[in-house]
Amino acid sequence: MNEVLQMVSNETSGGAEMSISESDAAIDDQLLDAYSRAVIGAAEKVSPAVVKIDVRQRPRRQRTRNPLPPWGRQGSGSGFIFTPDGFILTNSHVVHGATKIEVTFPDGQQFPADLMGDDPDTDLAVIRIDAPDLVPVPMGNSQSIRVGQLVIAIGNPYGFQCTVTTGVVSALGRSLRSRSGRLIENVIQTDAALNPGSSGGPLISTRGEAIGVNTAIILPAQGICFSIGINTAQLVAGHLIKDGRVRRSHLGIAGHNVPIQRRIVRLHDLSTEKGVLVVTSEQDSPASRAGLQEGDIIIGFDGQPVAGIDDLHALLTEKQAAAKSAITLIRRSQKLSVDIIPEES
Repeated sequence: MNEVLQMVSNETSGGAEMSISESDAAIDDQLLDAYSRAVIGAAEKVSPAVVKIDVRQRPRRQRTRNPLPPWGRQGSGSGFIFTPDGFILTNSHVVHGATKIEVTFPDGQQFPADLMGDDPDTDLAVIRIDAPDLVPVPMGNSQSIRVGQLVIAIGNPYGFQCTVTTGVVSALGRSLRSRSGRLIENVIQTDAALNPGSSGGPLISTRGEAIGVNTAIILPAQGICFSIGINTAQLVAGHLIKDGRVRRSHLGIAGHNVPIQRRIVRLHDLSTEKGVLVVTSEQDSPASRAGLQEGDIIIGFDGQPVAGIDDLHALLTEKQAAAKSAITLIRRSQKLSVDIIPEES
């Protein structure tokens, strides 16, 4: 009798183990399907608004035995519709100096484009096409993303249209030197694969919202790619549409966003829990003349709170150039206010 009970127990136990194993496999399949559905849904939502940009640029002086054709250099990149009336975001280095710009949609439609303006300091540009029934990419919030978050990049690497790659947000608050020599602040680092031709395409969330503009890779590194936060891109795009360029003033510092210790927030009853850490200041710059030091945390400018690089950039307009303003900062644990006179850049 005991032997029979033991046999029944073993069979029941084995069945339970098999059931648990099958359950785990089913859960894995569900997780994989959820991941796939998220990527598929976002890609299908955004891809129709991602375009291939072909440009012809002005010829340069030739020092080689094989001169370029008279129309100059040819190049290509990516971009995406961000307004229903045909404005397209892309990189400055894709369209800078272009004499002819042509946009191709995934369905094969082609349109000539006009350069509205470009800003080499942030490697951003806006072009415009005249086309009907355009559906823009929804805009997200680059300040709300987190390290480890799943992201999707869409572009046209090496001319392969609507290439979709995935990865995660590897780091936030990076600084990247633009081709003009100015540091682009608050850059998103991702391991979503980018290649030449991906420049200007959107970095999107699983909700299908643009959170960045893909801009650069580091060669020969693997999986180190960068995107400009969409909050910065929207701010710059507004200036380019209005004025054709970005008029700004500068302080002469390099910095990045940092949290402020809670005890300091409570001590000074601060309205913000974040600020801009001064990493370096240029010689003979407004910052150095005002006495800013490495390690200072900027929390206010001209009476307005500053919680990050985007806030500071938004406040450093052309109106601030040559005008005395008060800058509020935390130095060690002290709250200070110093006068500074920004310069036009």
